[in-house]
Amino acid sequence: MTKNIANMIDHTLLKADATKDQVEVLCQVAKIHGFFSVCVNPTWIETAIELLKGSDVKVCTVIGFPLGATTTETKSFETKDAIKKGAHEVDMVINIGKLKDGDDHAVEQDIRGVVEAADGKALVKVIIETSLLSEEEKVRACKLAVKAGADYVKTSTGFSTGGATVEDIKLMRETVGPEIGVKASGGVRNREGVDSMVEAGATRIGASSSVAIVQGETGNSAY
Repeated sequence: MTKNIANMIDHTLLKADATKDQVEVLCQVAKIHGFFSVCVNPTWIETAIELLKGSDVKVCTVIGFPLGATTTETKSFETKDAIKKGAHEVDMVINIGKLKDGDDHAVEQDIRGVVEAADGKALVKVIIETSLLSEEEKVRACKLAVKAGADYVKTSTGFSTGGATVEDIKLMRETVGPEIGVKASGGVRNREGVDSMVEAGATRIGASSSVAIVQGETGNSAY
């Protein structure tokens, strides 16, 4: 059974129609339960930073989200801007099309662009969008993330055709080794799901059903 489960969770609100009121609730709940971070779209970074002032809860945001198809220059600028606004962590989406084309150099440089833009001021997690990849592509994506200097690999945006699976977490952990973080996100909705992901090798969980998880219930969100 996972210990200190709340401190493994990035409490997430990434919907396009998220309002300030909802972000306020997200941050309040994160403080109450002691979640590791809140994960919000870039427009809400400063709001979240202000709301979480004086707490240990970090602010995470997303880069090139949710498709990963923006340019490296755009992702780099977005990363610098997010950190300037106070973000402690950035979750970036890889260029999935380039990976599927076999252009590993472009994918690595894309990730490296974000890592260099973060410049050690924010932790970088790399979303590989496992539901769109073959096993061979998942392995390549993870190896490229490690090579480019990322801190974490992450399964999913929660906005594609599928989320985290135990099999994918095992594969990602085997590929990156023990030193790199592995984040399971997409479809983790209860305590049993968290425990199975952690047993498989996950060190962070992305979820919008965070409260249900820590209360031993099952949430209904797809993320």
